[in-house]
Amino acid sequence: MTGVVALIVAGGRGERFGSGVPKQYQLLSGVPMLRRAVEPFVRHPGVDRVRVVYRAADHDLYASAMAGLDLDPPVAGGDSRQESARLGLESLAPDPPGSVLIHDAARPCCPSDLIDRALEALKTAPAAVPAVPVQDTLKREAPDRPGVVAATVDRAGLYRAQTPQAFRFEAILAAHRQFAGEACTDDAAVAERAGLAVVLVPGDEANIKITTPADIRQAERGAAVAATETRTGIGFDVHRFGPGNHVMLGGIAIPHIAGLIGHSDADVALHAATDAILGAMAAGDIGSHFPPSDPRWRGAPSAHFLRHAAGLVARAGGEILHLDITIICERPKIGPYRPAMTVCIADILGLDPRRVSVKATTTERLGFTGRSEGIAAQAAATVRLPALPKAVRPDPTGP
Repeated sequence: MTGVVALIVAGGRGERFGSGVPKQYQLLSGVPMLRRAVEPFVRHPGVDRVRVVYRAADHDLYASAMAGLDLDPPVAGGDSRQESARLGLESLAPDPPGSVLIHDAARPCCPSDLIDRALEALKTAPAAVPAVPVQDTLKREAPDRPGVVAATVDRAGLYRAQTPQAFRFEAILAAHRQFAGEACTDDAAVAERAGLAVVLVPGDEANIKITTPADIRQAERGAAVAATETRTGIGFDVHRFGPGNHVMLGGIAIPHIAGLIGHSDADVALHAATDAILGAMAAGDIGSHFPPSDPRWRGAPSAHFLRHAAGLVARAGGEILHLDITIICERPKIGPYRPAMTVCIADILGLDPRRVSVKATTTERLGFTGRSEGIAAQAAATVRLPALPKAVRPDPTGP
């Protein structure tokens, strides 16, 4: 027996959810909850197969929700959560895996590293359950006086159990067969009844169980955060002084005794900002998008370059959260023009000006800027983008 199978239990009706459509097929940010519960296991490199235990009466809903996923054929569940789990395990018995993960369809936000922890625990224990320590004070209601506190319960050593729960397959199948029909609240409880050692692994607060419509809204907020990643890019640019009577900085023409030399309008602030955004996107640098050898960009306004970088972010489904620019020079004085620069850059990027910072400093007359030979600028951009798949970690035991 080798391999790992994930068994997703989705045989309930979700009657407490208060909807004509079973809870597991409700949409969470436009995606059926069951599909969201299944996908982390389909993508996980440590899981070989995935099978869903469902209500046969919901087959059309199931087929629609699971379209395109590489899954084992589903198996019909029973009248209780415990019976559905046992039937799912029985369906695997003819070709038994070494280990099984049993997960509830009502938990559609399972992080990949939670699966990692559960599987890792099976190397030294027959069963593992992810759990979160109880932080709130617990009160017990008086049995004969509803709504009245009878006692405060000591929360020391108490945990809230989650799924996926991990088991060595033969052990949990035998436990389910032995205690079939008994009212155990989860698979770990079945394992405990059979005398199996069940270890705790750290759970995750994001791995919530959907019980009410309010839980859907909470899960949607969590899914939105989990589906994105925040990146930072850094840009730097320098242009030397030459003939002219003004410089372009931050999209604003500032009178000066000299101009800046460059293939475009030599706006160092916008060039640094453009490179910062491209850096956050891992999309090369300004020269790769607008080569200085290309005559089309001779004298071009740098606002075009910055707008192009912002367009790349938008087309990738991301957004620019903040842009911080520092202009480094002795002259001209930047302070009087900072508000106009901020508004101009925010307008180019389609941002609230409060998301744009323009600062200036000198080098205390040191270096080329101190000698008034040119102007430098550096920028940092913070960008939110759709999350990429987790990087494959190198095997520490490999060559």
